[in-house]
Amino acid sequence: MNSPSEVYLDYAAATPVDPKVYAAMEPYFSQLFYNPSSPYAPAVALRRQYEDAKARLAHTFGGRGDEIVITAGATESINLAFNVASGHVVASAIEHPAVLEAARQKSSFTLVLPTEKGIVTAEAVKNALRPDTQLVSIQLANNELGTVQPLRDIATVISNERQARAVIGNMTPLLFHTDASQGFGQLDVHVARLGVDMLTLNSGKMYGPKAVGLLWTKPSVKITPLIVGGGQERNLRSGTENVAGVIGFATAAEHAAAHSKHEHRRLAELRDTLQADLLKTFPDAVISGHPKKRLAGHLHISFPGIDGERLVFLLETKQVYVATGSACAANKGTRSHVLHAIGLLPQLADGSLRITLGRYTTPEQISKASQSIIEAVLQEYTRMEQR
Repeated sequence: MNSPSEVYLDYAAATPVDPKVYAAMEPYFSQLFYNPSSPYAPAVALRRQYEDAKARLAHTFGGRGDEIVITAGATESINLAFNVASGHVVASAIEHPAVLEAARQKSSFTLVLPTEKGIVTAEAVKNALRPDTQLVSIQLANNELGTVQPLRDIATVISNERQARAVIGNMTPLLFHTDASQGFGQLDVHVARLGVDMLTLNSGKMYGPKAVGLLWTKPSVKITPLIVGGGQERNLRSGTENVAGVIGFATAAEHAAAHSKHEHRRLAELRDTLQADLLKTFPDAVISGHPKKRLAGHLHISFPGIDGERLVFLLETKQVYVATGSACAANKGTRSHVLHAIGLLPQLADGSLRITLGRYTTPEQISKASQSIIEAVLQEYTRMEQR
């Protein structure tokens, strides 16, 4: 966790490992170090603990342990999900780059544009479907805007399409995948209620260890492995099992799921306080994303004419850590594809901050962040006037 003087507001990029999670993992780095595929008693006992952790993990979102494949993170999980499709795929234009790049590897793909509020409508997905579409992938919540997508409505569209195909004898399979990395711990994530066939989760987004993820699939979904070898994970993901990582993942998921309703309310109050403070001082600032249908911890705000990257650096000198967009895009220094897709003007997009709150965000930190952001923006406007 950060020092008392620091204000970390980039929880959408990374979360610290919860102390309870670390404590649960620690024995598996030393005393319980065995290979769970080995035949002797301590290893067999470790195998049981590993499978039990997978069952606990799957239970948090309505699945079973034998329905999940443990991966090295959400990116691998997404690529594994896309491996089910050999034909046309559909995704939204505001997906994480892992989804967009996986779609672009296919021979044919369609990217669905969202509304100006960042909503991917069921109607838009319906219009993108073709007779040869095999996979639709729509995120649960956008990593930049926090916009929550209507997955249940999209699932209905996909179900209707399957029925229409069956009537005319079109046997092309059609599967529905969601990347739920950003929503877990703030939203109700239950595979039956979402209506999906495949779901991706990322331990590093829920106060668990990084480089651990999963892909859940319905038993009827046939997956082709990306990584072959010793046949671990039901022959779907070879490599010695990351026991410590899965123990930590399960512990983190259980804690996040148990406290999601309280955390949603708490984060929304803090986020709304910060938003009100900033808009009071800068009434011309623009909030992107849906005002209601967004994650409680997300605030995307644009200051017209300001360079967002300069703001990030100025805030860093005040030990306030925020982002201009997704960590992946920021690392490449490119303009956000999400803001482009919702039609945000370049002069607004370039002056954007993505502020994401989390478990350790306090009212005192929000007060400091508000003051620091106001000072930084005023400093930039003054500098621009003097040029």
